[in-house]
Amino acid sequence: MDLMESEKRKAQGHIGNTIHDSEPTWPPKTVAKPGTPNIVFVVFDDVGFSDFGCYGSEIATPHLDRLAAGGLRYTGFHTTGLCSATRACLLTGRNHHRVGIGTLTDWDLGFPGSRGRLVPDAATLPEVLRPAGWNTGAVGKWHLTPMHETTAAGPYDQWPLQRGFDRFYGFFAGETNHYFPELTCDNHRIEPDHAEDYHLSVDLVDRAIAFFRDQKSVAPEKPLFLNLAFGACHAPHQAPESFIAPYREVFKDGYDQTRERRLARQLELGIVPPGTRLTPRHRGVKPWDDLPPERRESFIQLQAAYAGMMEHADAQLGRLIDFLEEIGQLENTVLFVLSDNGASQEGTPLGTVNSMRVANGIRDSVEENLAAADQIGGPLLNNNYPLGWAMAGNTPLKRFKQNVHGGGVRDPLIVHWPAGIQDQGALRHGFVHATDLYTTVLDLVGLQAPESMAGLAQIPIDGVSFASTFSDEEAVIERGPQIFELFGHRAIVHQGWKAVAWHAPGTDFEDDTWELYRLEGDFSEYEDLAEEEGERLSVLKDLWWSEARRNLVLPLDDRAFNERWVLSGGHESGRTEFEYWPGMAHLPTDAAPDIRNRSYTIEAEIELDEEGNGVLIAHGDRCSGWSLYMKSGHLMHDYNYAGTHHVMRSETPIPPGAHLVTYHFQRDGEHRGRADLQVDGEVVASLADITTLPMVISFEGLDVGRDALVSVTPDYESPFDFSGRLRRVRIKLEDDQGEALPGSPSAERIRQ
Repeated sequence: MDLMESEKRKAQGHIGNTIHDSEPTWPPKTVAKPGTPNIVFVVFDDVGFSDFGCYGSEIATPHLDRLAAGGLRYTGFHTTGLCSATRACLLTGRNHHRVGIGTLTDWDLGFPGSRGRLVPDAATLPEVLRPAGWNTGAVGKWHLTPMHETTAAGPYDQWPLQRGFDRFYGFFAGETNHYFPELTCDNHRIEPDHAEDYHLSVDLVDRAIAFFRDQKSVAPEKPLFLNLAFGACHAPHQAPESFIAPYREVFKDGYDQTRERRLARQLELGIVPPGTRLTPRHRGVKPWDDLPPERRESFIQLQAAYAGMMEHADAQLGRLIDFLEEIGQLENTVLFVLSDNGASQEGTPLGTVNSMRVANGIRDSVEENLAAADQIGGPLLNNNYPLGWAMAGNTPLKRFKQNVHGGGVRDPLIVHWPAGIQDQGALRHGFVHATDLYTTVLDLVGLQAPESMAGLAQIPIDGVSFASTFSDEEAVIERGPQIFELFGHRAIVHQGWKAVAWHAPGTDFEDDTWELYRLEGDFSEYEDLAEEEGERLSVLKDLWWSEARRNLVLPLDDRAFNERWVLSGGHESGRTEFEYWPGMAHLPTDAAPDIRNRSYTIEAEIELDEEGNGVLIAHGDRCSGWSLYMKSGHLMHDYNYAGTHHVMRSETPIPPGAHLVTYHFQRDGEHRGRADLQVDGEVVASLADITTLPMVISFEGLDVGRDALVSVTPDYESPFDFSGRLRRVRIKLEDDQGEALPGSPSAERIRQ
């Protein structure tokens, strides 16, 4: 054997008859380049452009301000205007329609751009980093898996661990209760710690710290990618009272003066250029001085809760920063801190203490909001602020989340990296898009997006690296047109110009009015140049259609949330019979039986003990839902119609022993009917004229044998486990479901 052949055998290995005539070999270990920085995405939810202190707000955010002072603030950062869509851009580097997330993951609309799931041929950032020697962790909000696929039965292919993350701790839905969240750890549902001082933002940062601590203790040489996605500040706005109380004084002057103060501060900080003007007050917002005193009081209460939540989340982020500094990792960790879209219009012009009213088209009132003032920010309400405060949050921009004007898609972005950014505290004013973070990260760590993975050719990347701006404020980022689309609203940014059309739901798209803005001199999209620059606008509109076809945006779809909801989720299976067993995992609301506007029967086989207490089956929370339960031997049912309780109770206690207990609802009109409670076939209680929820039963899901999170009714405290033996629960849906989801005035209103 010559020398070359011997070396070749050593490299390839050789298996002989015994160890003595064999050559072992090991595959090379993939490791990241020494000195590679950690990467952390910190994603806030529904936070407006001006809501960070360092972007002009009076809300105390000292830790965000610290990051800004030690890093860079971007004033031209753009998202998609909606949570799932932006998260798809961040993690894939592609435009959201191209990867199947036209709007939310809550529905599959039957077209490639609106499947409600990430396509497999768009590798996520952790799917690229992990094979290159990284650890990856996701903490907090996910909202990239169809909700009806987040049950214990899966499928699991769109769960975080199957899309490149080593670990996951957080929640799947668009929102959750911050005191009693619907939590998942890795690939299984868990229940939160019910400690009196529990809050989700604290829990999430505890887990983020734990991920860093564990990984750096064992493999300090490996870089870590962490996606920390707060539930703050999406409704419900919940925080400890100590954080909320000071803001009742701060915001007593109202949203009009708040906007003016914030713009003045933004001009002082250089966030916006000289000459920037506030866009006109939104047509759904009345002047603060014209509001009656009780309405002002209600509005201040609701805004204080939002601000308290923002400060509370900032305090938790501060704990993570301090920990990274303590273990020597802050210097070489790149933090990208952003909001996923602009401030939310979903609180409607009046605000609400129960978002389930809004979701179901039930009119809110200031009187109801004031009556619940002492509970705002606590676990029993799903409160959201009114439109005027969202307008202030987006200062100086126009419109809101769900829209593609600046108020929906222009958001704060802080980049902090002591080892790599020398121009600390500086501003960067160029256009940056959510897709760009993906490419920037790969640029920083010396990796290229793969052309294929797992045998799949990869969709080309849309994002462009802006890493050069870290060291050069004059750096020019070469990019093509960037389009936007949500619910039929359309926009395109190209060569410093923005063409944008707001679409009125249910109207002809051809009737939409397009506006045109020169962004360099008109930060707030104040001066519409459509008439003066008609030819330019025409070119941009044509380019929008070309890009829309390339990005799978079409067909344009302006259907409201309620119309989309009925087309997707677990309801699409048409299943009408369900059998549940005690001890089953918490079931998300999208996978629960669709009892809306139809007759149905719930049967529970029980062995009742002397105590005779506990929940048999419950779906929802204090804002809405239903519960079938036992109380001191009495069979009970509460249908919670967005805070109005239709309660039924057997007249006499049920004796201990084996029983079949039944709740039967008979639909006798659109979203109304009558009900019976039965024990062993005998009617023990009846109730007529029950009004039922038309669109969403609850944002909180279903439990069997207990009410695990927030209770549906004040008649018991969760979890109120059944004291006897529950054998099983059956639900049968009748085929008399009426008009699925009629037009909801509130659902339309929040689209404005």
